[in-house]
Amino acid sequence: MATRIRLQRGGRKGYAFYSIVIADVRAPRDGKFTEKIGTYNPNTNPATVDLNFERALHWVEVGAQPTDTVRNILKREGVYLMKHLRGGVKKGAFDEAAAQQKFDAWKEGKEKGLQAVRESDVKARKEAAAKELDAEKKVNETIAKKVAEKKAAEAKAKAEAEAAKAAEAAQEAPADGEAAEAPQEA
Repeated sequence: MATRIRLQRGGRKGYAFYSIVIADVRAPRDGKFTEKIGTYNPNTNPATVDLNFERALHWVEVGAQPTDTVRNILKREGVYLMKHLRGGVKKGAFDEAAAQQKFDAWKEGKEKGLQAVRESDVKARKEAAAKELDAEKKVNETIAKKVAEKKAAEAKAKAEAEAAKAAEAAQEAPADGEAAEAPQEA
């Protein structure tokens, strides 16, 4: 039986989520599989991989052929490096402890790189949010100035209208007062 290590699609429309499975070559993509060895979520930055490392290494060592995408995932997780190091142990180039030490050093460097990517992503998001906030503050300031100018213009117009009414009332008051006083004398 020819076995493949491949992705089995899940998730919803527009948001793919994959299981990493061992399946027969003839089985359909989302059909019957032998074993599930992990998951792959390409929607995060960087992509999230949850892999049963020992089982993946076992299947690679017994000859299961990965698809191109799964091969890249396995390389990124260090499965192929560990296979290479175990080959060196079998040949006597170095012992198991040295192989594990080399692998741990590689894994630590890889984690630092991924952490740097995560931190730069968070920093970029914060900077973008700060820029949006500054732009919104500027827009709000211009709107506040326009509103203040409009209110000042309305208050000035209202004061002028009241002054005009008071002036009219002052002009009309003596005329009305004289007319009212005349009939009282008679």
